[in-house]
Formats: sequence, C-alpha cells, structure tokens
Amino acid sequence: MGAQVEPLGEKEIEERLAELPGWSVEDDRLHRGYHFPGHLPAAVMVMHIARIQEELDHHADLTLGYNRLTVAVNTHSIGGKVTDLDFGLARRIEEIAGAHGAH
Repeated sequence: MGAQVEPLGEKEIEERLAELPGWSVEDDRLHRGYHFPGHLPAAVMVMHIARIQEELDHHADLTLGYNRLTVAVNTHSIGGKVTDLDFGLARRIEEIAGAHGAH
C-alpha cells in the first residue's frame, strides 16, 4: 500500500458513520447486518463483496446465514483499528446492497 494508514479518531468515525446509515462500530470493527428476501440473494451478495475486496486488497469478515449477511471489518495491519480503508470498503458494499434486495 502507498501512504501510511492511520486509525481514525472517535470524531472522525462518527462523521463517517453519519454518511453510512445502518453501519456501526463495535469492538473496534466497522459492522453492518443485512437482511435479504432469501438465501440466494444473500449468497450472491457475498460473491460481489468478494470481488470488491480483491479489487481493494482489503477484506472483511462475512458471516452468511439463510437470508442474512453480517459484515465486520477493521485494518489488521495497524493493530485491528478502524481506518479510511474500512469506510471505503463499506461505501462500496452499500453501493451494491440495494441491487441484491438487501435492507
């Protein structure tokens, strides 16, 4: 990666969360749960997120249930803190979530 990644402060995190309804920070991880109309849309969403993660070279923990998907991410390289990289991934996920019927 290029520039040094720094953990975000509490105020910076609050400002970025205001732009991402449904997301929160729990235990130093940016977190969101999605609900889908069935299993297949949830599973397809996992594949689309995987592609985004590969493109960004930044990966979240994804937990797939029957019609639910939980996303949790932080930046391991700086000791598991929330950074701009995590919010960048969250924004990309939000861009595709509606197309999969997520809410």
